[in-house]
Amino acid sequence: MVESVIVMGAAGRDFHNFNIYFRDNPRYQVIGFTATQIPDIDGRQYPAELAGTLYPHGIKIYHENQLAELIRDNKVDLVAFSYSDVPHTEVMHKAAIAMAEGADFILIGATYTMLRSQKPVVAVCAVRTGCGKSQTARKICGVLRGLGKKVVAVRHPMPYGDLTKQVVQRFSSYEDLDKHQCTIEEREEYEPLIAQGIVVYAGIDYGRILEVAEKEADIIVWDGGNNDTPFYYPDIHIVIFDPHRAGHERLYYPGETNLLMADIAVINKVDSAPAEQVDLVRENIATYAPKAEIVLAESAILVDQPEQIKGKRVLVVEDGPTLTHGGMSFGAGTIAAKRYEADHVVDPRPYAVGSIRETYKRYPHLSGEVPAMGYSQEQMHELELTINNADCDLVLFATPIDLPKLLSINKPSLRVHYEYQDHGSHTLEECLIRRLEALKK
Repeated sequence: MVESVIVMGAAGRDFHNFNIYFRDNPRYQVIGFTATQIPDIDGRQYPAELAGTLYPHGIKIYHENQLAELIRDNKVDLVAFSYSDVPHTEVMHKAAIAMAEGADFILIGATYTMLRSQKPVVAVCAVRTGCGKSQTARKICGVLRGLGKKVVAVRHPMPYGDLTKQVVQRFSSYEDLDKHQCTIEEREEYEPLIAQGIVVYAGIDYGRILEVAEKEADIIVWDGGNNDTPFYYPDIHIVIFDPHRAGHERLYYPGETNLLMADIAVINKVDSAPAEQVDLVRENIATYAPKAEIVLAESAILVDQPEQIKGKRVLVVEDGPTLTHGGMSFGAGTIAAKRYEADHVVDPRPYAVGSIRETYKRYPHLSGEVPAMGYSQEQMHELELTINNADCDLVLFATPIDLPKLLSINKPSLRVHYEYQDHGSHTLEECLIRRLEALKK
């Protein structure tokens, strides 16, 4: 008997789960994907070229709010939940909808969809969005290159454009970002690695990506997204924790899975988080992942000409996903504003337009920062208008890329950088090298 299936996702893990678990499997008929978190990904089609022989017309992508209706109308047997950084309670609310309509509800096992590489894999994951994966991945790439290794980073998917053109993407220059029409979120992840001289792969079909990445790598760094688990089986699994959100490591899916699987647990931001919250994270790691080696780290904040901040009314622009589904109400920009004695941080909400205004309605915890949303040219224009409308003296851009190069800003601005920095003598580099040596034995 063929089971009809809906795959719930957000244009990332859902496509991977389909490719590994459902594609070309005659036991299942996937009648659609649902989409959330990312604007404007519903209403599209997972193309026939990627869907396999069972789906000659492709697979439609619906909005998640249609889930109950889709189950009823299509007599769906199974709903596969396939996206990340979701509270455990919210996952079960989705399960309740599926079960109330008569469908089974599954979470596919973390290791089941991990592909095996012929090269060593170091995975950088986290328990929440915005813990500091990106700077940690850059640090690890630097360590590995220092050992004479040819490093290739494979980034968690962000396929928000023409899916037929995003099957396998390779980034080694800034021109590649324009070639692939990257969104702000994509640029934030790829550009810093490219600047470091690291080749980055991403896309949709991670089996095909692995085949080409292995050809030019001695070692692969899996650069995770949100708090998702790796798509490739890690030889060393590094997981980042954020003590500003102490306790979240046990409250979010699948971040808690990463906690339990960690080989090295990096507690980041210990320089700015309260000591008691750092202690709580350490206790949770010791209790639930006792084999994990704990490393303390700082997210070192660097500002060009910080003296310009003092006494100014500043508008802070921060990484979008960290503020939205990551749940943070502040980031490095706000910390820099306080550290360098800004007069105050301007509330951006009165100046927001279009989809940026809608983002504040959807995420009411946001009040002090502008999320750098830019999933389309229209949204980038609305972001630009929001910033330019603001009554402020200075804009602090605390995003991983130089946003003023993409936007036309009508007021003075400064960049806030943040980089990985060890806290104490027990370093990530020594932990990583020791474990790499153990792989040879």
